[in-house]
This record gives sequence, structure tokens and C-alpha cells, in this order.
Amino acid sequence: MKSLERLLKDEAATIEFGEDLALALKAGECVALSGDLGAGKSTFARAFIRAMADDETLEVPSPTFTLVQSYDLRIPVAHFDLYRLADASELDELGFDEALADGICLVEWPEKAEEALPADRITLTFSHEDDGRRIHLTAPDAAFERITRSLAIRKFLIDAAHPYARRRHLSGDASIRAYERIDTQDGAPAKILMDAPRHKPGPILQDGKYYQQLAHIAEDVVPFVAISQLLRKRGFAAPAIYARDLDQGLLLIENLGSEGILDTDGRPVAERYIEGARLLARLHAQPAERDIAVAEGVVHSIPDFDRTAIRIETSLLVDWYLPWKRGRPASDDERREYFAVWDGLIDVLASAERNLLLRDFHSPNILWRQDRAGFDRIGIIDFQDAMIGPTAYDVASLVQDARVTIEPDLAKRMMTAYISERRELGPFDEATFRRDWHLMAAQRNCKLAGIWVRLKERDGKPGYMKHMPRTFAYLEHALSHQVLTPLREWCIKAGILAPESANR
Repeated sequence: MKSLERLLKDEAATIEFGEDLALALKAGECVALSGDLGAGKSTFARAFIRAMADDETLEVPSPTFTLVQSYDLRIPVAHFDLYRLADASELDELGFDEALADGICLVEWPEKAEEALPADRITLTFSHEDDGRRIHLTAPDAAFERITRSLAIRKFLIDAAHPYARRRHLSGDASIRAYERIDTQDGAPAKILMDAPRHKPGPILQDGKYYQQLAHIAEDVVPFVAISQLLRKRGFAAPAIYARDLDQGLLLIENLGSEGILDTDGRPVAERYIEGARLLARLHAQPAERDIAVAEGVVHSIPDFDRTAIRIETSLLVDWYLPWKRGRPASDDERREYFAVWDGLIDVLASAERNLLLRDFHSPNILWRQDRAGFDRIGIIDFQDAMIGPTAYDVASLVQDARVTIEPDLAKRMMTAYISERRELGPFDEATFRRDWHLMAAQRNCKLAGIWVRLKERDGKPGYMKHMPRTFAYLEHALSHQVLTPLREWCIKAGILAPESANR
């Protein structure tokens, strides 16, 4: 257990503390609230629940007489008041274990059932002082780390001249990044807080490096800042950065809106996808830049999508997908043959056009700004993993959107729009581009198949498995080019694709 103390000078500070903790806790955590009557326990609980609901007007009655009040929120919250509990055994009858399994439990007067509460609970002890309320917090290491991170974000906002900003959960993604909506007191539009702590090193895989290093995955926020600067300089709509702490991995950035390139039913809006393809053409027609100064003494050098990065990404298919699919790992011969195929394909890419690639240019990372004109309508986010490599990669990422099915007609129209735009902007080798498009589409889908399984098996995120059928439909199309014949044959031999796919 670790601990900290805070002086909360007034009710507003107590509310703010409750809101900050609502952004730090996870399902399965119990928060014991101790202190005398009027010390601030109920004020804290009410602020916590309203922040979790993102509703400042939510009615949060005291559970003094009902003993428990439940809220079906982003993370379910059960608010217990045990003051009238006769015996600790009655906690079971209140459904405490079920509530804790599904969400967060806030427990006032925990002393009434101390032996029945989890030993690894978070404890907040409130006490009166002449100049406010003092709170003493103890928590297990993992929870304490999240809590102190949330409090550090509050300090970051204060230092950025937003001392009374309202923070609300916005989203998380498949990485360790999280985002908050920040409403400031100056009447300006809401901003976005990017919470991206530095990656912790993983197991060493090759040449003394771990996966993020081999695959050139951003390990801090410096690449995001650099690529944002580059895109904005070139006239594209990347978020402006209002405040930053490069060491802590905190950025306060422009909110480009919430409307994407899908309709309300989750289907692609053709016009928006086609404009995205044209934007890529404009980006790829400009000269590449590698070294970008971010701060004094800090220069981001955009990495190459090199042989090592391509191989480590494609290894996800044999490391994660194949064992899950067949129930047994790939044999040494299968692995040797698979990587030999990819070595040959990487050799082919030696003649590919190379430029900045954003890496994940697809629906989750593209925003549509209807009130703007031209390419300013397209907001670009989540580009911190950008590299210099085959330009066909980004086009494959968009045309074969990993999160939504792109029908063949729309895919053809996007390809036509990209190629037409490139031809207008200067010399362009269409045949080589189409070859590289198939190759990069195959590489990307081999990676994604492994990622979906890794998210399920290692990270406990099975929801991504719904994308697997689409990923393999895309892979089969990518393998239709003759340059991919060796990979298609390997996939059939390994049992990943059906034999009839060879004739498609």
C-alpha cells in the first residue's frame, strides 16, 4: 500500500478531487470512505458518480436508508452507506460481491463491515481542519499509480492556465493512451487531453530490442508533436498543441470535432473516403522530411519502415494468430518458410515509392469537418507512429479499412481518385504503385490478424475479434496479385486460407 495526503480547502476542491479519481479507477475496485459526519464523504461520492455519468445534474440520493444505490454508467458504480448495517454478514445480501465484480464500489462507513471488505481496497479518510478538509488516501500500487497520474494531469492543466477545467473521460484505444475532454472556464471550445505515458519496455525479442523499438512504435509523445507540426506546416488539419509536458507524456490539443467518415449506421460515407484518398495523394506528392525539431535539443527523426519493422509486424500472424487458429504453434519449418517469403517480398519493395506514411489512416483516426473547405475538412489524428516507407501502405490502410467493410465499388473509386490526383501532381508509376498496394495490404492484414488475437489473449480485449472475418477477406483480395503468389501458397499450406482461394 502507498499513501498520500491532500488539503481540500473547500467543497469545490472536494468535488474536483472526486472528479479526478473518477478518471483513475477501474471496475473491481472498492473505495472505503471514512470520516466524521460532514467531513466530505458524500460530497466526494456525489462528485465521483456525476463525473462518471458526465452529468452534473444527475440525482445522487444518499443511500442512508436504502443502504445501496446503483448506477449503470460507463463503469457501473454502487454507492453503499453502511451506517445502519447491523452485521457485516448483511453485506452479501446487499449484492456487494456482484457489484464489485462488475464495477466500482464506494463504501461510506466501512468500519461497520471492515472484515468483509477487500483487503486491497482504496481508503480515503476525511478529517476537518480549520482551513478545509484533509484527506488521507491509501491504495494498492496499481491503483495508486493511476490516481497519482490523474492528479498530475490536474497539475498540468493548472500550469497550462486552466485551474478550474472540467475533465471528462473521452476514450481509450488499443494502446496505453487515453483521452479526456477538457472544458475550460474561458468559454473556448472544448479541448482534448492526451494522456500517453512512456511505454514500458517489453521482453527483448531481437538485437537487444523489444517490440515497440523493432516496429518503430512511438514510445512517448515527441513523435506526435513532430508529425503534427509537419502536417500543419503542409496545410493539413492536424491538431494544434496548446500545452505539453514531453517528459510526462501529456498534451493539451485542439479538438477537431467528433464527426467521422462513417454515417450514423456505421457505414462508409463514400465522399469522405474519396476525399481521404485525394488527401493522401497530395501528401505523398510532396517531398519527404525526416528530422523535425520539437524543442530545444529535441529532434524527432522519422524512422524507416525497414525490413526489421516489416518482419516483426508480420511475425504476429505466426506468433499469435496461427496458434489460436490451429491450437498448436507454427513449426520451425513453417516459420522459416514464412519469413523467407517475406524477405523476398521486402526485396521487391526496394523499387517502391517512399514517403511519409501515417500508418493508421482509417476511420477511427479521420474526422470530418463539414463547415470547412477543401482538405481542411479532413481532420487527422493518431499519427504518432508515422514512418517513411512505401506510400501504398496508407492507401491500403484506407481502402481496406480495418474497422469497417469497404465494398469493392467504393474501393475502386478511392483507388481511381488517388491515382488521378497523383497524375495531376507529377510523374507517377501506376503499375508499381498497384503492385506495392497489394503487397502492403497483405502485410497489414497479416499484422492485424495477429493483433486481434493478441488483444484478446494477452490484453483481455476480445471485442476486436469481430474484425477477423473482414481482415481475411481483405487478405484474400491482397493476395490476388501475382507478386503475392508465394505468400498465398504458404497460407493455404498452413491452413490459414482454403485451397479454393488460390483460384480467386
